[in-house]
Amino acid sequence: MRTSLTALATILALAACDPVRVPSTSATDPAPTEAPAAPTAEEIAAETERLNAWFEEKFEDELLESPIQLTFLGRDERQGEIDDFSEAAQDAQLQRTLANAAELAASFDYEKLTPDAKISYDIWMYQAETAQAADAFRYNGYIFDQMQAIHTFFPQLLIAFHKVIDGEDMDNYLLRVSGSANAIDQLITLSKTNAETGVRPPYFAFDSVIEEANKIISGAPFDESGEDSDIWADAQAKIANLLEQGQIDQAKADQLTADIRAALLEEWKPAYERLIAWQEEDKVNATPEAQGVTLLPNGVDYYNERLANQTTTSLTSDEIHEIGLAEVARLRAEMEEIQADFGFEGTLQDFFVFLRDTKDDERLYYPNTDEGRQGYIDDATDAIDGIKAVLPDYFGILPKADMVVKRVEPFREQDGAAQHYFPSTPDGSRPGTYYAHLSDMTAMPKRELEVIAYHEGLPGHHMQIAIQQELDAVPTFRTQAGFTAYSEGWGLYSESLAIEMPGTYQDPLSRFGRAGSEIWRAIRLVLDTGLHAKGWSEEDAVAYFMENSAITEAQARSEVRRYMVLPGQATSYKVGMLKIQELRRDAEAALGDAFDIRAFHDTILGGGAMPLAILERRVDDWVASVKAG
Repeated sequence: MRTSLTALATILALAACDPVRVPSTSATDPAPTEAPAAPTAEEIAAETERLNAWFEEKFEDELLESPIQLTFLGRDERQGEIDDFSEAAQDAQLQRTLANAAELAASFDYEKLTPDAKISYDIWMYQAETAQAADAFRYNGYIFDQMQAIHTFFPQLLIAFHKVIDGEDMDNYLLRVSGSANAIDQLITLSKTNAETGVRPPYFAFDSVIEEANKIISGAPFDESGEDSDIWADAQAKIANLLEQGQIDQAKADQLTADIRAALLEEWKPAYERLIAWQEEDKVNATPEAQGVTLLPNGVDYYNERLANQTTTSLTSDEIHEIGLAEVARLRAEMEEIQADFGFEGTLQDFFVFLRDTKDDERLYYPNTDEGRQGYIDDATDAIDGIKAVLPDYFGILPKADMVVKRVEPFREQDGAAQHYFPSTPDGSRPGTYYAHLSDMTAMPKRELEVIAYHEGLPGHHMQIAIQQELDAVPTFRTQAGFTAYSEGWGLYSESLAIEMPGTYQDPLSRFGRAGSEIWRAIRLVLDTGLHAKGWSEEDAVAYFMENSAITEAQARSEVRRYMVLPGQATSYKVGMLKIQELRRDAEAALGDAFDIRAFHDTILGGGAMPLAILERRVDDWVASVKAG
């Protein structure tokens, strides 16, 4: 998953402004009484070229408003700045979004576009429509919590993404230390505004934020513990490297060291102390038991909007809940068969307990040591390399960027937290990264290693995201578009696709791990809707999770708390997977022997992320073209 990118998208939720009507592109719009003459090929080519130029102009304008996104894309502009997180900036963003949508509708003839240009048009409009829909709930989201973790993003940005090649880059690093402090204060203001409306995260989120913020300002230069903080160690390492390379002299190195130290002590630390103080102040106002968002102001409508936003469908909470129950039942039956293959006698629940509690069986867990942690990274890398070797048999389009497996940085590592993926740059200069939380190896069972590597790495998120960013036949905005049901649906589909590839899931435990991963996502459909629409408590959800999976209580509780602070997000995985599987079955049935798995996957990935209904249209167009010869 793109945890930090998702966090930013959530934090930067578009704020209220005067409404601007976004023209509908619905297929139900009334047709004109007289059909106009069909456009010529020349007219279609000209209008499409004009539209694509417009997309490039508008996307570049949008991109230049975000220094952080520029850095993510490997660009140098505004490298000394941090995004503006104020409400005024959010207001301006929404105004631009809606004004651009209105300009798009008024300036171009939809019927004079190529099929793919129509997809670009519809995606742009869809994004504007969803932004406007989200605007009604500007105060309903949580600013600080354990999942979005915007407070941990700023050191991560500087350590992992801020490119340092020369002294000027380090000057910009200094500026970003100061800018991060200002951003923290802006976010505190947003959090206080939401709290005034009665919206605050569950009680457990406060403790997580306080703990992580304290970690960020622990160590030198913030205290005399004897160890450097992560940000200070990084700054010194970057300065030393510049000095060694002859990019700066000793005087410049000394100046940078002194200036960054001062900024960390005088701006960075006080900002995080203010965050800690605010969290401690507001924590007393949180309910003693976690609540679903439907119990908060505008909660029911907010949850419905979140479900539509995250799944890109019109599925109701009841429908999603029932899909989840059915999938849990199906997967339990599959897991019972794998249990028999393993040779375990007893009930499926007994097998869950065995897998959960037998921590000293080397078949089940890595040692909780540095050697065990490195073993996990090595084995995950090997699993991904095995997939890499056979990718050409399943895909025509392959990513240019490489990927690596890394342990999560100490300042944001959490026992048993979910692994995640961070994207490469479009030019492939920075590899994609699969991050694993390895502080507690008893929360990292061996049975899950393969399936997670396939989901986060290949053929999962790295495949999908790197290809999307490297596309050159679509407008640039489509290379950066994000739709959770599409991306996480692909990640989950990839777990099952790996079954078809040689050398995967060779033993019953890894097969059980794959089934366990899928039932995990089916459980999410039940629990997310249960917590937010059906009155389930945190304890109800934890109990259901443990009844239907082998994960530990700590993992189950961490997952349930994730769903509570990210309403609707967890439903996107299974909904997206089911849609991609449905599209594949329909294409196979329609094409028979003419079905080509490589062409199908290229159709899914070769247009970038999109809402599921638009993806279905793209696949239907591909099927029709194959039939036509």
